[in-house]
Amino acid sequence: MLKNTIAAMRLFKFLTLIILTIFIGSCGSNSEQKKSDFSLTSNAKKNTISNGKTLILTINNPKNHSIDSVAYTLNSKRITDNFDLSGSKLGKQTIKATVYFNEQSETTALNLVILNSKSPKIYNFKIINTYPHDITSYTQGLEFYNGILYESTGQRGKSRLRKVDYKTGKVLKNIDLDKAYFGEGLTILNNNLYQLTWQSGTGFIYNPDTFEKKSSFKYGKSKEGWGLCNDGKVIYKSDGTEKIWMLDPETLTEENYIQAYTNHGKISNMNELEWINGKIYANRYQKNGVAIINPENGAIEGVIDFSSLKEKVKQHPTLDVLNGIAYNPDTKTIFVTGKHWNKLFEVEIFEK
Repeated sequence: MLKNTIAAMRLFKFLTLIILTIFIGSCGSNSEQKKSDFSLTSNAKKNTISNGKTLILTINNPKNHSIDSVAYTLNSKRITDNFDLSGSKLGKQTIKATVYFNEQSETTALNLVILNSKSPKIYNFKIINTYPHDITSYTQGLEFYNGILYESTGQRGKSRLRKVDYKTGKVLKNIDLDKAYFGEGLTILNNNLYQLTWQSGTGFIYNPDTFEKKSSFKYGKSKEGWGLCNDGKVIYKSDGTEKIWMLDPETLTEENYIQAYTNHGKISNMNELEWINGKIYANRYQKNGVAIINPENGAIEGVIDFSSLKEKVKQHPTLDVLNGIAYNPDTKTIFVTGKHWNKLFEVEIFEK
């Protein structure tokens, strides 16, 4: 009797294993996406086109299905097969076409790169005033708020958040970050001071008057923290790539992004950010210049060459690149400095 029971159990396990194998194999085959009978092409050469062009889309139908209709989308927004790109975001974008035929549908996609139609304007600058700046500050973020200059500095073990009297260079308030954090950009909105850290995936929120830490937040798809600015409603965040993310100031959720592009291609290493008269001004890391970016589509509309400023500061072994840009609404002028620079420059810019 015992032998019969054991044999029956073994048979049950064997049959169960066969059934599971068939079931799993069946699920695996069903999960494989069927290759579409259609493909999507366009008039974009090598899948690259400028936003000054009209995008013309064509459905390839090698099996000659009787097509009822086609629905096109650009990043989930409905478009036509003859679409003016002037209002489109730049950078890598995805076009999808859903083809309806014979009471069924299939979707095919096309990846495009959209460039700006114009080359960036070149701007020069004039120094209005020069002020002292703490030479030990590895400047990451710079912003004016209620007439006071706020600064975030980097390097592990040396990262700080401070208020500064910009005319004298006197530090009005200072806190040190924990040694685990590398301080990055900052911005102030709705009486909250937001500060990024570099590779820790964490940002902090402070009271801008007392520097009392209110809370912290985690990054989403942006892997690193570089620069911050805001337009009064939305926070913009750079992460070292060509992407600039738009964050909800209440939830700090990354809701969308733009990509910084010229008429030739992407520009990465967007670092410290500043919102000035409807545009995003961005330091580019390891470059002594600032890009002027359209926040609607990511177009780099201008470039300011600040390279000569580095020659006007104290030359020393740890002297580093330009970084730190702030707009003072009281003077309506721009202030720039650099990492371990002993000077803060107040400037006016003009088209070259």
